[in-house]
Amino acid sequence: MTAGAARARRSAGLGTPLVVVPPALIGIVFLLLPTLAMIVRVRWSGLGRIYRDEHVWTALRLSLESSLEATAASVVFGVPLAWVLARVRVRGMGVLRAVVTIPLVLPPVIGGVALFDAFGRNGMLGHPIRSVFGQDLPFSFAGIVLAETFVAMPFLVVTVEGAFRIADRGVEEAAATLGASRSRIFTRVTLPLVLPAVLLGSVLCWARALGEFGATLLFGGNVQGVTQTLPTLVLTTFQRDPADAPALALPLMLVALVVIGALRDKWMRPVTAS
Repeated sequence: MTAGAARARRSAGLGTPLVVVPPALIGIVFLLLPTLAMIVRVRWSGLGRIYRDEHVWTALRLSLESSLEATAASVVFGVPLAWVLARVRVRGMGVLRAVVTIPLVLPPVIGGVALFDAFGRNGMLGHPIRSVFGQDLPFSFAGIVLAETFVAMPFLVVTVEGAFRIADRGVEEAAATLGASRSRIFTRVTLPLVLPAVLLGSVLCWARALGEFGATLLFGGNVQGVTQTLPTLVLTTFQRDPADAPALALPLMLVALVVIGALRDKWMRPVTAS
């Protein structure tokens, strides 16, 4: 916007209303201050000592492996689920959509309790799984992946569902008139149309899985070298030596900044009148 246009907007009463400035500044300070305080409290001189600890790298490796596996599972099951929510027209789809998105608003610790009731040793599916595979899911690496998938998959489903809804049906109809099967249309036509949304949802899903804490702590545990991810290691470190915790939180903060920066144009683009 040019300086002349800005002056014209102000003279027309379209400038920033004074009443919004003080609460906006307070909101900015409130949201920014904890992050700045954590960065200031980092013992930069002690980073070498902290990151030479093999337990830190083991926790980081487990976090990366579990979050990537959770993201892969979310793509395999979440993309078809998103198509069903977007395209199938039967009674009860609103209820199904609500159930699918429950983990978005459910406290993660409650999610851990729900996972225990479903997949624990005495859960609805826990005993059959133990009978077939000979092991329990809770307090295992598989349990960590399951908990992260449960919490993170809705982010991908919601993102891709919207893309399926607005995808050009004309291209699909054209492929159908040429004799393509429904499965071929889905894999060769529909999926390429929504691929940007799948990638976007996958990044959001991975970032959420990487930072998951409550459900993984309750369902997966915090066993060093087995189920201790970076977020749970931060908790253990904070209880033992609070001054070292900010340094361990830096990788997660960096991931958050990179994801937000990369997705800014997709999620935070200003709406303009046509």
